[in-house]
Amino acid sequence: MTARGKRWIEHWDPEDERFWEETGKRIARRNLWFSVLAEHIGFSVWTLWSVMVLFMGPQYGFSAADKFLLVSTPTLIGAFMRPLYTFAVARFGGRNWTIVSAMLLLAPTVLAAIVMEPGTSLGTFLLVAALGGVGGGNFASSMTNINAFYPEKHKGWALGLNAGGGNLGVAAIQLIGLLVIGTVGATAPRLVLAIYLPLIVLAATCAYFFMDNLASMKGDTKAMREVVKDPHTWVMSFLYVGTFGSFIGYSFAFGLVLQNQFGRTPLQAAAVTFLGPLLGSFSRPTGGWLADRIGGGKITFVTFVGMAAATVVLILASTSNSLALFTVAFIVLFVLTGIGNGSTYKMIPAIFRAKAKVAISEGADETLEMLKARRLSGALIGLAGAIGALGGLFINLAFRQSFADTKSGVPAFVAFLVFYGLCFAVTWAVYLRKQQTEVASTRGLALAGAEV
Repeated sequence: MTARGKRWIEHWDPEDERFWEETGKRIARRNLWFSVLAEHIGFSVWTLWSVMVLFMGPQYGFSAADKFLLVSTPTLIGAFMRPLYTFAVARFGGRNWTIVSAMLLLAPTVLAAIVMEPGTSLGTFLLVAALGGVGGGNFASSMTNINAFYPEKHKGWALGLNAGGGNLGVAAIQLIGLLVIGTVGATAPRLVLAIYLPLIVLAATCAYFFMDNLASMKGDTKAMREVVKDPHTWVMSFLYVGTFGSFIGYSFAFGLVLQNQFGRTPLQAAAVTFLGPLLGSFSRPTGGWLADRIGGGKITFVTFVGMAAATVVLILASTSNSLALFTVAFIVLFVLTGIGNGSTYKMIPAIFRAKAKVAISEGADETLEMLKARRLSGALIGLAGAIGALGGLFINLAFRQSFADTKSGVPAFVAFLVFYGLCFAVTWAVYLRKQQTEVASTRGLALAGAEV
């Protein structure tokens, strides 16, 4: 293994057992840990406004609909940033882009500290919140980068840990918000921001000193154009709307729903809000681990069935005004979204590896086909992450309309229930029907459930 310039790795073959055990594993793990750190801070900045709205009392003059719009804005921008961040890894290198993307987090954090006071217009808040969308892009670049470092048999664990550690950034900033509100009250939002400024610098510094770039990803700008032609891209993106879109959407909305539907104070809402994202983040690696052993398609199917059942309980709890049942069901739903996040991302590299095996069996070059599988997996991870994040936007807009029309979240939950039903039906139809295995090579859409 030789380096081209500083921190560039020319040769990288994680599927070679000897290379992996002697060299690759150590380097991959080092890059994984520091990627998790940067992505963790990125998620915190992305979901910053789910905490800031808890500090916005009556003196700010904003309605519930205004606040749902405010938390929706960074979700939308983050979704659009993700494909660009995926390309950036191929163009600049994983290490280099991690440094840049971490430093970009300073802008929305500093500006939030400047504008966070009563009298600031909603338009100004929306603009600053939009800048926070750069934190959502960090996920795509981090996942694409780590996907290239690990062999197929460890991708579920590695991608689940990487994403789960990043997702913990949601719970972390909400927990910090709780501590601030609980100790100094709901009048010191800048204290939350002051805590994150040095952490952003720390993440960029660690990436500079401890991460690497993979030359095999350099200049790979055609993968995205190639992957959009694959039917699996749109199936997996649809499913990821249901898993990650739910996780990030509920992360933004949970506190506002508790305040507006059950009359919780900012402190009461903050005391519960962080639990959902926390447990959902911890369950994401579990989803990847289960997918490695049982199959991503099977785990994803069961997850969506569970999410639909939890949503039914949320509807019943809302109509009966049972705060305890509502809270428990919502937290269970968070856990299931985490498991689904892990299993769906395990499915992506498995799909392209299965396609590569078919091509190899027909005489294609093994090295080229496996490299192509990694390239397309990375591209789809970025694209699915972007489309999935739009699910968070839809959830918050649905809540906004639901509360504006009925002062209740029930209509929104009914819509989510229908969508989860579609998700588990699609998962079964494409990846689990046994007869689909027989036509996988000719139709290019369905692959064996055991493989995926």
